[in-house]
Amino acid sequence: MFDQILFPTDGSNGATVAFDHILDIATTHDATVHILNVVDTTQESVLQLRSDSVEVLEVDGKKVVSEAADLATQQGVDTVTEVRQGEAYWTIIDYAETRGIDLVVMPTHGRRGLERFLLGSTTERVVRRADVPVLTLSPNDDAKITHPYQNVLVPTDGSDCANQALAIGVDVADAEGAALHLLSAIAIPVLGVDVWTDRQMDLLEERATELLDEVANFADDAGIESTSKTVEYGPSIHKVILTYIEEHDIDLVVVGTHGRTGFHRYVLGSVTDYLVRTSPIPVLTVRAPATEM
Repeated sequence: MFDQILFPTDGSNGATVAFDHILDIATTHDATVHILNVVDTTQESVLQLRSDSVEVLEVDGKKVVSEAADLATQQGVDTVTEVRQGEAYWTIIDYAETRGIDLVVMPTHGRRGLERFLLGSTTERVVRRADVPVLTLSPNDDAKITHPYQNVLVPTDGSDCANQALAIGVDVADAEGAALHLLSAIAIPVLGVDVWTDRQMDLLEERATELLDEVANFADDAGIESTSKTVEYGPSIHKVILTYIEEHDIDLVVVGTHGRTGFHRYVLGSVTDYLVRTSPIPVLTVRAPATEM
């Protein structure tokens, strides 16, 4: 399902961690990996850099992509390498759109400094704007990054964006032979359950259960043999998801970048932002359709 994978890299330790994972995915899916380095030539950077400094950065960029390509070749993975000038996040998105990329993989943060583009803010912008799925990984020592995936989690709120994430999650679970976990998370207000009537709680759970039945039917029709459905309560949606990840040994979480709002729905936008920054496991994000933006 992932034939063309884009890896934007600045040569940082975070990028190295992400690249190791990319090679595992590329081997499984027999994919070509596009290795891209972006030399930041935005107006702010140009004012601080001389033209010869830009040339030096291009030379450094070529070295970064070349070294990564050599590692990929050693593992039998085909690569395409390129160094471009421009604004990092926009250059990455443009490359993905024009080169038929199926998946962008980025660490949540990279090397800071004038000579490198900041992968933290760049990653967030790519997640919010890219039309293709974006896989983000934490380079922290306590991160859990394993492959192949054995347990894939898809939290859902029934929005179109969440349904897109579900379709991707089902495809990944099928390709990896992984168990699929479907989760409907319900946030309990700070005041607690006591202020809610039994009828309100029953209505929330009833709607959540109906939603899970619908998405489980979709997974069943797609041929997923192992699917679990869970309704969980907690002080916030992201905490419910993180707790589920820890308790069920999840390897990958697939979420939409935007969700449906309302009394019985949670907002996936802020939840996704938080997960990308704090999840110990890889997060695969799917952007909302244009009609929902």
